Amino acid sequence: MKFKTKHIKHLYKKVFLVLFCISVSSCTEQYVFQSNTFESILVVQANITNELKTQEIKITRSYRLEEYGPPTEEGVNVYVTEDGSKSYEFEFEKATGLYVSKAPFQAVPEKSYQLHFTTKEGKSYSSSIETLTPVNEINVEPKIETIDGEKGVQIRVTSFDPSAKSLFYRYEYDETYKIVAPDWKPNKLIVAPFTTNGFPDFIVVPREEETRVCFTTKKSDNLILVNTTDLSEDRIDLPIRFIGIAEPILNERYSIIVRQYVQNLESYTYYSTLKKLSTSESIFSQVQPGFNYGNLKSDDNADEKIVGYFEVSSVSSKRIFFNFRDIFVADPYPPYYIPCVPEELQNCWDAGPGCRGPKILSIVKAPKTAGAYYGRFDDIFVFVPSPCGDCTSFSSNIRPLFWID
Repeated sequence: MKFKTKHIKHLYKKVFLVLFCISVSSCTEQYVFQSNTFESILVVQANITNELKTQEIKITRSYRLEEYGPPTEEGVNVYVTEDGSKSYEFEFEKATGLYVSKAPFQAVPEKSYQLHFTTKEGKSYSSSIETLTPVNEINVEPKIETIDGEKGVQIRVTSFDPSAKSLFYRYEYDETYKIVAPDWKPNKLIVAPFTTNGFPDFIVVPREEETRVCFTTKKSDNLILVNTTDLSEDRIDLPIRFIGIAEPILNERYSIIVRQYVQNLESYTYYSTLKKLSTSESIFSQVQPGFNYGNLKSDDNADEKIVGYFEVSSVSSKRIFFNFRDIFVADPYPPYYIPCVPEELQNCWDAGPGCRGPKILSIVKAPKTAGAYYGRFDDIFVFVPSPCGDCTSFSSNIRPLFWID
């Protein structure tokens, strides 16, 4: 299970926009943004859990406003200590840009953990000492609800800690849905190795790869935080994902896995502050909270800024599957992603208005998004929009290992 970084990356970028604004003498006048006051700051995303797995840590640097994304900090010596003695070493994985533990391990109760790392320049950093939070199991259920007049399925997460020790929670989810191309055909059109009357011709051949059934996975991209400190019970009943009945992702089979991280007060406060900074109506508002310090520090320079948090948290997860008819017994199925209207093209090369040989050639030679072969009637070829006949034009034909039909 890969460490989730997409939503944190966007949040950190917005935080730096806030900090940049603070550094400008006045935010009430027009200002052409330039990175003249750019400060390179380490950004660390680290969450060690109670799952027995190869743990992952991401170390990057802040980036300029005009840059696309954060540069990965390579050549870092990373390790996590347990009770100040046992050490778990990490190594850089080029393909993912993550530091991955050399051996699987898990955080266990009544032991302490601390992150240490040294950059290739020899600068040393460490975190505060953290312990594992309580474990609180979750349940995930789909329920029919109507929101703002729209009927749909609400994914609800519930949990209960009778000891009332959990209190602070962070959630994330991955959703995966099956796609079946409605106008898929077992054959495709290719350019023939010969010509007819000096013009290109075409032949129909069997498809060599799966293009009918695909799977798309998307990850939650926002921080979902909940606390129960103001409630009489440490009980969660959270609507985490609403899907309208007309959404095509429900057309076939849908799956979602929800993860609940139990946080301590400090980590919850850090992520709450990060969320407030990133969701402000305007980064030019009167609220100027300053730098969001976490539990990481430089061992060499107490004044050096570093962004991020080393979290040791218990995680509980639950995956569910359902088909459209499992939820909606009598409602009509959602429409497909796009209208699937066939187009007939005559295979000839004369200058007349009915000849479409050049267009057929452009479709066959173009990427998959140009169109999908649907059938043939004498010298007429029929095409449909690519998603209608070839799901790989917008999704993946790789079946997830966890998928159950």
